[in-house]
Amino acid sequence: MSSKPILYLIIPCYNEEAILTQASSYFFEKIHSLIGQDIIDNNSRILFVDDGSSDQTWDIIHFLSVKHEHCMGISLSHNSGQQNALLAGLMEAKNHCDITITIDCDGQDDIQAVDEMISAFLAGNDIVYGVRNSRKSDHIFKRTTAQLFYKLLHFLGVETVSNHSDYRLLSNQVLCELSNYKEVNLYLRGMIPLLGFQHTCVYYDRKIRMNGTSHYPLGKMISLALDGITSFSSKPIRMISSFGILVAGFSFLGVLWSIIGTFQGHTVPGWASTTCFICFLSGVQIISLGIIGEYIGKIYLETKHRPRYIIYKRTKK
Repeated sequence: MSSKPILYLIIPCYNEEAILTQASSYFFEKIHSLIGQDIIDNNSRILFVDDGSSDQTWDIIHFLSVKHEHCMGISLSHNSGQQNALLAGLMEAKNHCDITITIDCDGQDDIQAVDEMISAFLAGNDIVYGVRNSRKSDHIFKRTTAQLFYKLLHFLGVETVSNHSDYRLLSNQVLCELSNYKEVNLYLRGMIPLLGFQHTCVYYDRKIRMNGTSHYPLGKMISLALDGITSFSSKPIRMISSFGILVAGFSFLGVLWSIIGTFQGHTVPGWASTTCFICFLSGVQIISLGIIGEYIGKIYLETKHRPRYIIYKRTKK
């Protein structure tokens, strides 16, 4: 690596025509400033990853790459999801850079934290996590569910950084090791900590979205949460087994109680109690099968070894 690292700023985009032109100036200003201060090499680039957008996002990326020397882009053949789009950008940059920083397109993550991330890298850290100081900018439902989600991950033994999304710096060495992980069900927030390496955190305040609307609704957040839990922890399966043993124990006691009551002549036919037992056990079985099915579905997808993304178009190299 030269004295000045080559930085690739990787920005996933999905239907961001309403914000991309405005947000891009925000990113160009920062990378030009870093180059002007001799902090990063002039070969540094902003890499936009179009995640199969159905609007004019790719046309804007192509225009920006023609207009700006330090801009390039790739377009995926279809919407592969944010995690796959991030991975596509990281693997595209791997052979050309010393460090990457991934950041969302909406301008909510403080771009000024990039300076601290690079300083932390130069101090010897291969991974630098961007961590929010607080979640005041989120509405109360999102803030509460996010906090519960991180607590649940820690309870299930998933190593993750609380209040960290996907704003992070990775060194080239980390990228090379990350390329060895071939699973289809990606959850980079849980995968990166598994790599080890020296790491630190940079704290920042998150802003409101510049323009447009979020393309990460509740459904996608729940899907990401399920990926995070089922891809990195087998505790739910163990909890099902433990709960099954507990229910079986109570059921056995219920059988004994019924037999003893029969011999003592104290039994009275009861529709309500029978219905309660049936509904309870049926509900437990359905929930258990659903959790097991989630794991089996992931195994099914992994065994197919399908590509996680397909790059359809590229701008200049």
